[in-house]
Amino acid sequence: MSDAKPREVIVIGAGIVGICCALALREKGFDVRVIDRDGAGEGASFGNAGIISPWSCVPQSLPGVWKNVPKWLLDPEGPLAVRWSYTPRLAPWLLKFFRAGTFQRLPAIADAMLAVNRPSADMYHRLLAGTGEEGLVRDCLYLHVYRDIGGADPEDLPWRLRAERGVPFEVLTGGEVQEVEPELSPEIKSAMAVKRQARTVNPGRLRKVLAAMAEARGARFLRGTVEKIVPDTDGGYLIDTGQGAHSAKTVILAAGAWSARLLAGLGVRVPLEAERGYHLVFKDPGLPLAHSIMDTEHKFAISSMEMGVRAAGTAEFAGLDAPPNYRRARIFKRHAKTLLPNLNTGSTDEWMGTRPSSPDSVPFIGEVPGHPRLFCGFGHGHLGLTGAPMTGRMVAALAAGEPLNIDMAPYRLDRFNS
Repeated sequence: MSDAKPREVIVIGAGIVGICCALALREKGFDVRVIDRDGAGEGASFGNAGIISPWSCVPQSLPGVWKNVPKWLLDPEGPLAVRWSYTPRLAPWLLKFFRAGTFQRLPAIADAMLAVNRPSADMYHRLLAGTGEEGLVRDCLYLHVYRDIGGADPEDLPWRLRAERGVPFEVLTGGEVQEVEPELSPEIKSAMAVKRQARTVNPGRLRKVLAAMAEARGARFLRGTVEKIVPDTDGGYLIDTGQGAHSAKTVILAAGAWSARLLAGLGVRVPLEAERGYHLVFKDPGLPLAHSIMDTEHKFAISSMEMGVRAAGTAEFAGLDAPPNYRRARIFKRHAKTLLPNLNTGSTDEWMGTRPSSPDSVPFIGEVPGHPRLFCGFGHGHLGLTGAPMTGRMVAALAAGEPLNIDMAPYRLDRFNS
């Protein structure tokens, strides 16, 4: 990169994606400031299920998924909730969501998801090597469990998509499931065991370790609520916060679900929805889990962590500003007990976070159209932890003007405009 290239970069957002952007930008010699209203690794980065899933290539929207929506909405303990007052605002995004889930679009979407997610476990292991915190990320299986002996069917569309892309998985039936994860209920009759996965035993601490690493390498973390991005007269940008203004030639927008609101101030519209997820931590679980588990019937994930066993998932659409409905977290108590009969559910912590979700489950990564050197890295939905390291690498290469051996068209901010 020539000396004429801008060297100062502001990263908006100190979640896992912003932190990984800061690390990758420092590797390329940029002067990096990270601005966030909270500490590093809070928000959705703090409370996820801890699953690092390199093989994630199946979008949320699939052919026929719309048929399940009425059933889910009518079930008070179902995996989907919509606050009815928010429905008119959700409708345009929802229409794009259903349009994305067609047989014609699935292969390209799956390929784009895999390109971002595939390197994740290896990249986390490399980042933590030699830090003394290597145990924060552990290799494991990802067990998708079913209560029906025929539930684990390799011919189902999601598993065909995975198989076509070389995802290593194995069908388990009968007692094979409990041999792999003994605490699972005998009601679990089959499972898909996805191999070469990883999990973090403390998502919040992982982010703090990586933020400290970025800071030790020269990145600066600043507290401030970013209110707007303003193009500067010299070609850069002013970042207006409640605690003052900052300027830089290059800006990376990695503010998660709040990114669309900041872009709207520039006249840029992007279909990003605040998909709220909940978790419940069983603080004295009385059992360990060796692997990450997805309950395919109730659509939630559960995993052992340093603070207990955490169940996380569901989707609630209510906008950015609505108060949490923690009944959505308490649903996990009964579901987790049916999954793990020996689980002690007496002492719990509940939490809500907001996922930045695109209609096609592919993140928005690249330069914002009409705004040179304003780059975006958001919209990972359920896969922010998984996609963060590669997103950081992609954004840093774009900022440095370096070629990428990846087709960036599927990640364009304006891909839904046509």
